Amino acid sequence: MEKLKMHSPDLTDENIAKIRDLFPNCVTEAKDENGKLRLAVDFDQLRQELSDSIVEGPQERYRLDWPGKREALLTANSPIAKTLRPARAESVDFDTTQNLFIEGDNLEALKLLQETYLGKVKMIYIDPPYNTGNDFIYEDDFAENSGTFLTRTNQVNDDGDRLVANPEGSGRFHSDWLSMMYSRLRLTRNLLSDNGVIMISIGDAELHNMKKIADEIFGESNFILTFSRMMKSGGAKGRFYTPSIDYILVYAKSIEQANYFRKPLTAEQISRFYNKTESSGARQGELYGEERLYKASLDHRPNQRYFIECPDGSYVIPPGKNFPSKIAMGEKVLPTSEDGVWKWIFSRYKDELDQDNIVFKETSTSALVDEKGNQSRWNIYNKLWLKEQQEKGSVPSNLITSFENRQSSAELKALSIPFDFSKPVNLIKYLAGLVGLENNDILLDFFAGSATTAHATIQLNAEDGGNRKFIMVQLPEETDEKSEAFKAGYKTISEISKERIRRAGKKILEGDCHADWNKDIGFRVLKIDTSNMANVYYTPQTTKQADLLAAVDNIKLGRDNPEDLLFQVLVDWGVDLTLPIRREIIQGKTVFFVNHEPYDLVACFDKGITEELVKELATFKPVRVVFRDNGFVSDAVKINVDQIFRQLSPATDVKSI
Repeated sequence: MEKLKMHSPDLTDENIAKIRDLFPNCVTEAKDENGKLRLAVDFDQLRQELSDSIVEGPQERYRLDWPGKREALLTANSPIAKTLRPARAESVDFDTTQNLFIEGDNLEALKLLQETYLGKVKMIYIDPPYNTGNDFIYEDDFAENSGTFLTRTNQVNDDGDRLVANPEGSGRFHSDWLSMMYSRLRLTRNLLSDNGVIMISIGDAELHNMKKIADEIFGESNFILTFSRMMKSGGAKGRFYTPSIDYILVYAKSIEQANYFRKPLTAEQISRFYNKTESSGARQGELYGEERLYKASLDHRPNQRYFIECPDGSYVIPPGKNFPSKIAMGEKVLPTSEDGVWKWIFSRYKDELDQDNIVFKETSTSALVDEKGNQSRWNIYNKLWLKEQQEKGSVPSNLITSFENRQSSAELKALSIPFDFSKPVNLIKYLAGLVGLENNDILLDFFAGSATTAHATIQLNAEDGGNRKFIMVQLPEETDEKSEAFKAGYKTISEISKERIRRAGKKILEGDCHADWNKDIGFRVLKIDTSNMANVYYTPQTTKQADLLAAVDNIKLGRDNPEDLLFQVLVDWGVDLTLPIRREIIQGKTVFFVNHEPYDLVACFDKGITEELVKELATFKPVRVVFRDNGFVSDAVKINVDQIFRQLSPATDVKSI
């Protein structure tokens, strides 16, 4: 029976496999430090494959480098032997919610999410440290290759520190910050869906560097825009200027597949469009609710150049050199490259005219010519209907002025949550609206802070009845003993995050909610921890004969809680971490059923498993089933498990831990 690997994906091996698929001659075998054969890339050959001339040495190219960049790449690719342990007591509606709150290092969290959420996240929003010299950054000093990690599963420095101050006077001021962001952003790209978008709030201190590393990771061609956001108005601080704006960098996973950004119409815009429930919608003299039928064009479109009859009996045509000698309603005229055309072919125009969607307006500045070639006194428009325009929305500006930080201060005060420098809820709602975040889409924020993103997601769902889901990640960073948060009893930032979501959810339920909303204000708390598996699970080849008696169990002493083991299996197998879980006693053993029939996973980690129990579980025909490696009553039963499932449920994937 095959064993689960029980660690995050080794992205280095996956990348080598991709290179081997494209360039088989560039991947060879080499011995590692232990003399074991492994795949390796012949980089000289690969460089030659990617060049149209002979490559003899390092070539200058446009890129951003800093001390530690290669280590940051290695850190991103290296697997970790960690797990997610459920914390029911800190969760809200643990068994039914579809939202996640992960407590721990966000780099480790992103690695643990790779299998489950690969290509499934529609929107990522992060508000990382701006690197002003007064904040903290993650210290990622534990980079190691895929061989070394198997001998060491606790990946922190000697003091156990994860956050370090990054003073502006440090010689590695920019380098340390860049390394922190680079490794994390590389992992986020894998999580984005093909039409997904990432938005990164940043200040002007690192805007230029963030843009360069994002260009490298997401591709310069997938850059959408940089929003400038008014974070505060007024004030007189600063030596040379008062800082009033920050920025939001926006990238698509694929610019071709991303939705166009649109925002809701304003009340003023709505008043200008035609409404089919009323006799008229646009105000007299306004052209906002109408669109000119004439389009200047350099294309040869014979089907879109013809005469149109006006209310006074005259005929008009777009200007151009190719003027017809004969006049007939709808007669086609082959245009030259300098002729204008209508935006529709004649049959479409006739349909719109019959539906009263065409507007003729007299003007002294017509862009059309009459049947004699003189300037016409008519311009022609088609009506823009309110419902259609509301569905389309309007194009946003790259300047955001409506969501200042003082709004977030008021929001937190209303919830009695002590926290500084939070973003406004309405800002996240606005950005989610631009992306087109819809039902069942996932919004990820791995610098959760006070959990504004979670608050905004719940609020959006309450307003329109949606079922958007959030994943928040926050390190249990200790609060300053002098801070209001510490005095209020919050020992860590993650405690503030969770309490904010609890209070925000309750407050939202007290207000007006959409009738179709499922009222999911919960979140499932999962905490990053060392693996539940003993070291022998990862390094069986290094176990000595004298250690065998002490290593009869793959699971660490005191870490055999069945639900803990279940979640490590879910992470390792890439099963949705928010699926409903049912616990049932079958033949005296605890069995977990994940999701509804057909079950995504059936798991039993008890000892003393019999052949009868295995046969009964096979009748459920789950997608996957997992047992404890030493949980069977005999070796014969363990050997027969695969055969039983091949007979009763051949599609089931059977594994052990």
